[in-house]
Amino acid sequence: MRILSCNQMRALEQTAVGSGMSYCGLMETAGQGAAAQLMKAFQNTINKAECRVVSVCGHGNNGGDGIVAAQYLSEHGISCEIIFADGLPKTAESKKALEQAVGVKTYDFKQDRSLCTQKIKAADIIIDAVYGIGFHGGLNEEMLSLVEMINSSGARVLSVDLPSGAPCDNGQVENGCVEAELTVSFTTLKPVHVLFPSMDYCGKTVVLEVGIPQKLINSSPFWAETTDGGCMRAALTPRRPSSNKGSFGTLLAICGSYGMAGAAQLAVRAAYTCGVGLVKAAVTSAVYEINSPVFPEAVYLPLKENEDGRISRENLPTVLNQLCGCKAVLLGCGLGVDDDTREIVHSVITHSEAPIILDADALNIVSENPDILLTKKAPAIITPHPGEMARLCKLSVAEVQKNRRICAEDFARKYGVIVVLKGAYTLITDGKDLRVNTTGNPAMARGGSGDVLAGMIGGLIAQGATPFNAGCAGVYIHGGAGDICRDKFGEYSSLASDIIEAVPEFLKSASSNY
Repeated sequence: MRILSCNQMRALEQTAVGSGMSYCGLMETAGQGAAAQLMKAFQNTINKAECRVVSVCGHGNNGGDGIVAAQYLSEHGISCEIIFADGLPKTAESKKALEQAVGVKTYDFKQDRSLCTQKIKAADIIIDAVYGIGFHGGLNEEMLSLVEMINSSGARVLSVDLPSGAPCDNGQVENGCVEAELTVSFTTLKPVHVLFPSMDYCGKTVVLEVGIPQKLINSSPFWAETTDGGCMRAALTPRRPSSNKGSFGTLLAICGSYGMAGAAQLAVRAAYTCGVGLVKAAVTSAVYEINSPVFPEAVYLPLKENEDGRISRENLPTVLNQLCGCKAVLLGCGLGVDDDTREIVHSVITHSEAPIILDADALNIVSENPDILLTKKAPAIITPHPGEMARLCKLSVAEVQKNRRICAEDFARKYGVIVVLKGAYTLITDGKDLRVNTTGNPAMARGGSGDVLAGMIGGLIAQGATPFNAGCAGVYIHGGAGDICRDKFGEYSSLASDIIEAVPEFLKSASSNY
């Protein structure tokens, strides 16, 4: 799916109207679709006796969508009243929508604030249709008080297109925003739905079609694209009857240390689950003794450890020799940071002719001197979380989160790497192309999840996928498996190892859908 900015979306709608569609028709489909989604998502609340729904509408076309939604709900026997947040409709389409909303009671927030306040406080469900994609800046004092009233009402909230108070294109919220449980976007996602912090105000985002032909969407300029099954298929190597383990590559995983044996095990298991032929796990003897009995599939290369339980630099000749026989190198999961591991990381970056996946402590080491990346011989993919990205860019975490796309793209261009900036709606970029991942959920926010992702990406690259395709496919599979875990165990009890266990189910299900 494509993600369109405000101007791109407006241009697409104009093109659709120019091809024979009408703005009134688009509004009717959007409003009815939003109401139908509300009835589906909030079914338990809708079915309770005397459920009260209030549609809070602005004076533009977003408000028109809210008017149509109110009319649709009323026609289906659901009590819904309209509150005009900023006066009566002003656009031709929203005026027409109001004319057709026969029998729906309307109130004016500015004219009768006391009564409207009572209606909002008593509502079970609120439709937020105050501002649409054209909103920018912050809320004025009066609208801010209305938004705060909605947020404190205790009602379930559905926002139309975006939560009022969040600009469409930059993800920033200046002084307040509706806190939606569900946001219904039309035709495509917009940046507001996938950027921080606006994504948190959107709640769950659902995209509804309003009739714009797919060929027009495909020909439109776009802000970014999302990951999908096509990304996954592009990275997975077909299984032929004559295949053997050598057909699917060898991954060299240089991971683990004293106290971090689990990081190595998770990464290795994840790589195997995504189809790699062989994983050589270059680990300390202590990590080997822990992991080999519980995961015997890997080929282990026991290495000498230093006094802190990390891989000693004495092993460097062995490690560099192993680079020759692998198709990809995973470096950093649970590795630890000291002078020995620094030398190992620097040497692998400068010597490896196979693609390198840098994660965790490898990134912490690189952050001390990112220019080491300019010495690499092979493609590299980095998988930082916001804290690691902040260290790499010499910024604060807040600055990274505020400018996720810019940070990722600038770093990718400067150092010639693929950046997988983790978090909700993980970004994958090579500095030119940008993908946004839409699978995954908060249940995955726990230790070990990043090791699993790094292993998956490493396994895909070892099989022959390009680093960019592997990054896109890795986060898509990782998030999809995480969604299965959430559905099975809930958002509080899923573990990183559960994600690995769910990969076969996700791959089987996803493959059957294409």
